[in-house]
Amino acid sequence: MDAAILKKVALFEGLTQGQLAKVAQIGHSRDFPAGAYLFREGEAGQEMYVIEKGKVRISKTVPGIGEEALAILEPGQYFGEMAVIEDSPRSADAIAHVSCTVWVIERSKLDQLMFTDKDLAYVLLWTFVRTLSERLRETNDKIKAFFAISRF
Repeated sequence: MDAAILKKVALFEGLTQGQLAKVAQIGHSRDFPAGAYLFREGEAGQEMYVIEKGKVRISKTVPGIGEEALAILEPGQYFGEMAVIEDSPRSADAIAHVSCTVWVIERSKLDQLMFTDKDLAYVLLWTFVRTLSERLRETNDKIKAFFAISRF
């Protein structure tokens, strides 16, 4: 992926041109047809993704109800970052909402890059923290709304 495109992704906004070039070197592109699973809830994760083209739906299967879409992500957005931070199983499904191209970053390569460039690691980890905090807040709001609706 071009470093100029990476600069537009919120996760990488705080990086220098040199750091962006390093990140661009560790990723690779992958295509998915509409409806294909990028990953499933419960699977082990070793990669995170940045959407280049298309849309990706993040969802959970709710027993007795079916699929509940949590978000539909568009180009420039990223997901799966929890897999590069911890060793827990995937917390949701990621499905190609329409055919899409994503840029894939493997945990081992990102770990190695962050180990050799501490300034890059600092920026990325703080951005991860803010992203996870924001997503947790959104999830809490959805849970509150769900319980409010279910009372009727």
